[in-house]
Amino acid sequence: MRQETLQLLEELTQIDGVPGFEDRVRDFMRDRLQGLGEFEEDNLGSLICKKAGKNEHPRIIIPAHMDEVGFMVKDITDDGYIRFAPLGGWLDQVLLGHVVSVKTHKGDLDGVIGCTPPHVMPREERDKVVRRKKMFIDVGARDKKHAQQKLGVRIGDPIVPQEKFRRLGDGKHLLAKAWDDRVGCALMIEVLQALQKIAHPNTVYGVGTTQEEVGTRGAKTAAVVVNPDFCIVLEVGLATDVPGIEGEVKVEMGKGPVIYFLDAGTIAHHRFNDFVLDVAAKKKIPHQLSLMEGGATDARPISLHARGVPSVFPGVPARYIHSHAGIIHTADYDATLKLVVEVVKALSPAAAEKLMRG
Repeated sequence: MRQETLQLLEELTQIDGVPGFEDRVRDFMRDRLQGLGEFEEDNLGSLICKKAGKNEHPRIIIPAHMDEVGFMVKDITDDGYIRFAPLGGWLDQVLLGHVVSVKTHKGDLDGVIGCTPPHVMPREERDKVVRRKKMFIDVGARDKKHAQQKLGVRIGDPIVPQEKFRRLGDGKHLLAKAWDDRVGCALMIEVLQALQKIAHPNTVYGVGTTQEEVGTRGAKTAAVVVNPDFCIVLEVGLATDVPGIEGEVKVEMGKGPVIYFLDAGTIAHHRFNDFVLDVAAKKKIPHQLSLMEGGATDARPISLHARGVPSVFPGVPARYIHSHAGIIHTADYDATLKLVVEVVKALSPAAAEKLMRG
């Protein structure tokens, strides 16, 4: 992996942007995409960058969602502790003890997610999962008045997990927050950069979508702006090469992108999926195959736009998504980038007509 890519991944994952509060991510992406195409935004804040090729059609939308899972301030107790609601899907058991940042109108406020200490819990409660509604965030406030007036905490403030970017073990495993889906954002930027030097027989729309984690909302409005013919979703996949997972297709880190035949919101267009697999085979790009029965992607609303948009989902395998820290592998990122660029190069008007008609 290039050093420039590592720097891009670090910078993207360290930006805070939960659903509905993607502004800083959008600003960063607009800056990195400057000069690569024509910009437009929808009314929910999705960023659209049009890269014209040889032909107006097929129009290929390449979405990557800018938001990450996080929380929102729900209430402040009289003692100054913050009660919070989730933005996106969380398992309660991964929350406790993690550092978060409350984004107030007076600035960022660090805190930690806490609960009643086990030392004073009834014995029968100690082995049970502590539920989110019994948790709180401690920001060091003296009381409710201090939290509100001095520290600036308000109901509705976004709350973002905090975790440093780091290289693990062999240097090819990368740990950070927000891989879901800043890895897709980085890929989208680098796909458009690569297309500056490559002739492609179509028009490409790189899209940073909003509010994916709360119902793939920005993808629906962005599709109206783009009116695409095909969709290639850039997302994380689910690595299943960890202890305790049974009954699932094994998806391994370092073995290339995982090409999904379905997720919980979309059945991949089978002719388009075959097209992608043929390109991967021809270019000798490593890849894996799987299904994802839980969790949907931006393909869900885009595939249903207008008369329908054939969609595929090549995911970068990731461990521990929807928690404070996840892991990806550099080889998987590089292979996914190569695959998407090669698919774009191959998707000519004639190829598109064949895919549409069978």
